[in-house]
Amino acid sequence: MNFFDAQTALPALARQLPDHSGLVVACYCAAWCDTCSAYRDPFEDLAARLPQHVFIWIDIEENEALLGDEEVENFPTLLIQSARGNMFFGPMLPHIEQLERLLQGVDAARPIESGPPSLKQLVAAAA
Repeated sequence: MNFFDAQTALPALARQLPDHSGLVVACYCAAWCDTCSAYRDPFEDLAARLPQHVFIWIDIEENEALLGDEEVENFPTLLIQSARGNMFFGPMLPHIEQLERLLQGVDAARPIESGPPSLKQLVAAAA
């Protein structure tokens, strides 16, 4: 399994992440956000097509500890982390094709300084 809803599967996610070497792709959302609700199925479908990565659905009102000190102002906000650090953090239009293209080119990108700390560490502390 490579898709986790942080609200219902945090213990399983905490067991999966320490040994994971691929990308971690998190979607920060809110239950009341209709755009996020519509984005969830395509996000899960992308996770099924890319089993080498871990995809996490994070409701920021239920799992705010998984955001660190960062704030989310627009939904959906995506975070992509690799072993090198944060590769992307910011809002993205709810078109899954954009995320898929971003994931294809992330190996050539340089890490960025903004965004939450390591989700591996945040999840371990929250679980």
